[in-house]
Amino acid sequence: MEYVRLGRTGLKVSRVCQGSNMLGGFVDEAAAIPLLNICLDEGINFIDTANIYSAGKSEEIIGKALKNRRYESVIMSKIGGPMGKGPNDRGSSRKYLMNHVEASLKRLQTDYVDVLMVHFWDPIAPLEETMRTLDEIVKQGKARYLGCSNFLAWQLGKALWVSDKHNLERFEVMQPQYNFVDKAIEAEMLPLCLDQGVSVTPYWVLMGGMFTGKYKANEAPPADSRFASRPGMTDRYFKDQNFRIAKGVEEIAAKSGRTPTEVVLGWALGTPGITSVIVGGSKVEQVKQNAKYADIKLTPDEMAACNKLN
Repeated sequence: MEYVRLGRTGLKVSRVCQGSNMLGGFVDEAAAIPLLNICLDEGINFIDTANIYSAGKSEEIIGKALKNRRYESVIMSKIGGPMGKGPNDRGSSRKYLMNHVEASLKRLQTDYVDVLMVHFWDPIAPLEETMRTLDEIVKQGKARYLGCSNFLAWQLGKALWVSDKHNLERFEVMQPQYNFVDKAIEAEMLPLCLDQGVSVTPYWVLMGGMFTGKYKANEAPPADSRFASRPGMTDRYFKDQNFRIAKGVEEIAAKSGRTPTEVVLGWALGTPGITSVIVGGSKVEQVKQNAKYADIKLTPDEMAACNKLN
C-alpha cells in the first residue's frame, strides 16, 4: 500500500479511502464491523464518514469497529449537515460546530478525529467565525487537522485567506465530487489545491458502481446492489450517458487486461492533485480489490483514453 501526505501535514494516508455513507443502511452493523477491520488489515488506514450518514449510525459503527485499533486508523468525519429540524441544527456556526463535534466524538468512541471537515459551504455563518471555531477545536485536541467538502474554488480560496490572515488552522484537504460525468474541479479547484498544497480526496468516482460494469442498460440492478436497495437511484443514474461511459471503460479495460474498477481508480489516482480516492466498498472482496488497486498506474495512452470519456 502506498501512503501519501495529507496536504502540507506530516499525516500519511492510504491512496484509497474507505467511504462509509452506506454503513448503518445498505451495510448493517454485523457486516460493517469485520469490513472495517479488513480495511486496516489490507492497509487502507483512511476512513471517511459524516455525522449525517444514516443519522449518526455510520459513526457509531466505526466507533465500535475501530475502538481497539484507533491508533492504526485515520478517521475523517464531516459535520455541517442537518441533524435535526431546529434553526441551529445545520451549518457552520460556532454553536453547531461545538455541539456536533462533541456528538461525533461520542459516537466514534474517541477523543479526537484525525480530520474534521466542514461538509457544506454555509452562506449564513461568517467565515471568520467558522475558522476561529475550528482552530479552537484543534487547539482543544478534538481534531488533528481540518478539511472541507463540496466547496467551490473561490470558497476554499477565501477560507485559506482567512486562516492565513488570522494565523488560524487551515483546511488541508478538500473533498469534492469527481468522475467522468462531473469534471468541474479540473477548471479551478485542482489548480488551486496544487498551488496551495491542499489534498483532494474525491468521492463518487465510481458513481456507486455505474462505471464498474455492475449495472446493465435495460436490466434491473442486482438484488444485492446499492441501487437495488434505493430504487430512486436507478431513476437518477440509469441514463444513456452513464451506460455509454461504462461501456467505454470496459473497452479500455479489455484492451489492457484490467478490470473496469482498476481503470477508473487508476485514472482518478493518476490525475495531478488527487491524493486519495474515496471508494465505498461494501463487501470484503471489494475492499481487498480496492486495496490492491491503490498502487495502480495507467499508461499515458490509457489516461488519454479515460480523459476522452464524458
